[in-house]
Parts: sequence; structure tokens; C-alpha cells
Amino acid sequence: MTRNREIYKVTLVGGAVNVVLLLFKFVAGIVGHSAAMVADAVHSLSDFVTDIIVLVFVRLSAMPKDKSHDYGHGKYETLAMTIIGLALLGVAVGIVYSGVVKIIAWANGEQLTAPGLLALWAALLSVVLKEAVYRYSMRKARQLQSQAVEANAWHHRSDALSSLGTAAGIGGAILLGQRWTVLDPVASVIVGVFIVKVAVDLLRDGIGDLMEQSLPDEVEQEILSLVAQLPDIRNPHNLRTRRIGNHYAIELHIRMDGDISLHEAHDKASEVEHLLKDHYGALTHVAVHVEPDK
Repeated sequence: MTRNREIYKVTLVGGAVNVVLLLFKFVAGIVGHSAAMVADAVHSLSDFVTDIIVLVFVRLSAMPKDKSHDYGHGKYETLAMTIIGLALLGVAVGIVYSGVVKIIAWANGEQLTAPGLLALWAALLSVVLKEAVYRYSMRKARQLQSQAVEANAWHHRSDALSSLGTAAGIGGAILLGQRWTVLDPVASVIVGVFIVKVAVDLLRDGIGDLMEQSLPDEVEQEILSLVAQLPDIRNPHNLRTRRIGNHYAIELHIRMDGDISLHEAHDKASEVEHLLKDHYGALTHVAVHVEPDK
């Protein structure tokens, strides 16, 4: 439960920052007449929703294996990452659409309201706070090996970059005068496109793991190299790998002298299992099939 408590802690820290920022941004966007800031506030709202998703799904993923889940519930954490990616993609598309509508209106002669200084200060504060939360969350995600926390960290980083683009657009619209108020929605579109990229990356990884995607080639090569170094074990092959939440599942075949006893073969297979669990974590699922070397 220590890992879960740490995940809850880092998520609650991010959630508290999100609540403060989303309220401030909505007020600043409405009072400051900034489309980019309102879009940024919506992004912060999506961050808060994903914090809740992480809290719920991490608790589910920590449940021990049972009769209907022989491999445990680790996939819930992967599912959380996928849902976060979907939420981020939806927010990004909305931001881009809203910005494009305003740009078209400006191009057709409509005057856009210049944003106020309050919106600029809100954007700058968001950049500082969200980048700090991103760094804290990413450090914890790597320590805890949590896909959901890492996905949420990227959500914080995307919000920081969103606010940076928002600040640039609002600042330009304020400093350059009424003629350049279009910079505000332009900034929101640029930020939205960036967020789409982050969302697609999260979805690719999340869906890949849910569809039993193999581990990266470099990890599979490392597994084969580790096993091949053990004495009396030859030709590790037929390797199959996947992720189960934040753990690996590894299945492979090995060849040994066909004249050794069953006890010796079992001990060697156990040696392979212990080696991989020592390297990749005690909760790694390892299945070893022994073949006689012809």
C-alpha cells in the first residue's frame, strides 16, 4: 500500500493546484475577455478530472489477483492512462475548434475584444505552478513505475505549455494593440495542436498495452542477453512479452542438456525466473518452457 499512498499523495498535490488554477483562470478569462485563457481554464478542468480518474483506477489496479483475474488488476492503470489520453484529445480538439472559429470571425472583419492584464498574470502563474507539478509528478512516476502518474504528469506539462502559449498570445494582443487581438485565438490553436500530439502519444501507448503489445525491442534483446549469460542454458527463444499495468510479463523457451535430471532442469528454470525478477521487479510474471538440446 506504500506505493498507492505515494500515488494518491502526488495526485492530490496536482489536484489541489488544478482546483486553484481552474477557478482563477475562468475568472481571469471571463473578466479579462480572453478566449485563450478560457480555453486554458477548460484544460485545467480536464486535469482535475484526470486526477480523479487516477485516484479511482490506481485503487482498482492494486487489488490482488482473484479467480477471474489470474494476472491481477494491473491493466486498470493502463486503462486510466488511455482515458486520460482520450480526455486530453477531446479538450485539445475543443480548443482548436474554438480558436479557429474566432480567427475566421476576425478575418471576416469582426473585432475581437483585447484581453486584459489579469488574464496575462493568470497565464504566467499557471506556467510556473504547472511546470513545478509536472517535474514533481514525473519524478514520482519514475520512482513508482506508474503509467497513470506519468500520463498525468504529461497532462500537467501540456497545461504548462498551454499557458505559455496563452501568455504569448495574450501578451502580444495587449502590447501590439487592437489590430493584433487575433493573436489570442491563434495562441489557443497552436497550444491545442500541441496537446493533440501529447494525447495521441498517450493513446498509442495505452491502447498498445491493452492490446497486448510486446515490450520494446531493446527490452526483449536485453531479456535474451540476460538469460543467455547463465551457464548450461542455450538458445533462449520463442520470447513473448507484454505489460500488465506497471509490471512485465515474460514467457520464453530455453534449451538444456537432455540427459540432466528433472530436478536439475527445474532448478535451472527457476534460476532464469529469479534472474528476470531480480532485474525487472519481484512482481514480474515469468514462464519458462524447457526443451532438450538436440
